[in-house]
Amino acid sequence: MAKLVSKTYGEALFELAVEEGREDSLLEEIMALKKILKENPDFEKLMNHPKILKEDKLAVLDRVFKGELSDELTGFLRIIVTKDRYKEIDAILDYIILEIKKKKGIGIAYVTTAVPLNEAKQKEVEQKLLATTAFKKMEMHFQVEEELIGGVIIRIGDRVVDSSIRTKLYEMRRQLLKSSESKQ
Repeated sequence: MAKLVSKTYGEALFELAVEEGREDSLLEEIMALKKILKENPDFEKLMNHPKILKEDKLAVLDRVFKGELSDELTGFLRIIVTKDRYKEIDAILDYIILEIKKKKGIGIAYVTTAVPLNEAKQKEVEQKLLATTAFKKMEMHFQVEEELIGGVIIRIGDRVVDSSIRTKLYEMRRQLLKSSESKQ
């Protein structure tokens, strides 16, 4: 349900930005807004509080963001509050960010390894991903999970390539258990 809400609301603002050729400025604005919202968790509590009237929430939105954000983004936030969708604000903003990056040919890759990769290896992984995908540029996020033992897990959107030793051992174990069950 949250995914449908984020797509429905996010798509509207994204399409407006594309129509007006404002994808770059909207992306920049949304990134700044996300940072502000993250630094002020009490603002979310206020916007989601059931006993605070919508009119009061809208007045706070106007006081805080009018003149700081574009009229389109401020109006968008007003719609989200009016429709009681503020709980999904992060998912909606993330959807818009992903759509803008997708339109610009920027892929977002999450690479998990058992040991940290040096800068040269990170660049090598990035170049291989660029060569095997349709993206013009990659936004790389590297993390280390020692439990992988070795190998790598790469996630781009909803596609996952898991060549970790942990997964291979799990698959071997599963196959052995399956074959021992069939022999009994």
